Amino acid sequence: MSRLVAHGVSVDVPRGWDAEIRTLEGADRHDTAVAPPSAPRVVLHAATVALPPVRADYGGDMVHLLGGGGILVVLLEFERASAATALFAAPGPPRSLRAADFSPRQLQHRIGDQTGVQRFFHAAGRAFCLYVVLGSHRRRSFAVPEVNRLLATLVIGP
Repeated sequence: MSRLVAHGVSVDVPRGWDAEIRTLEGADRHDTAVAPPSAPRVVLHAATVALPPVRADYGGDMVHLLGGGGILVVLLEFERASAATALFAAPGPPRSLRAADFSPRQLQHRIGDQTGVQRFFHAAGRAFCLYVVLGSHRRRSFAVPEVNRLLATLVIGP
């Protein structure tokens, strides 16, 4: 396990996972609803498969790589002013997801047996969305504890 630290976010990356923390600015930003280029925000991608060098903020262009046992965890920061809005009212980050939290309807596009969950929260005056995709809805009870082990190590600072 190794510790990944950047831009006020840190997480322990389990053996066999690939992870990266980067900022969303300029050409790297795929979602204009996120912060403007003058205020870079953070995205964390962590997966049980190799991360492609170029990927969309929510990882939509890589979920086909997950297979039946894969996991993708995305932490996406929104502009700081959003932290005071109702959508981001929950304090976070979430530490423990349940298998029952996951649904194929949480995904932008259904692919096979994949399932997902999305949680909005605030931490350290910052607004975030946690988005998790599992390669198999049927096997989610095996994958969710792996996600929770990663989430237990997630630290967000100012």
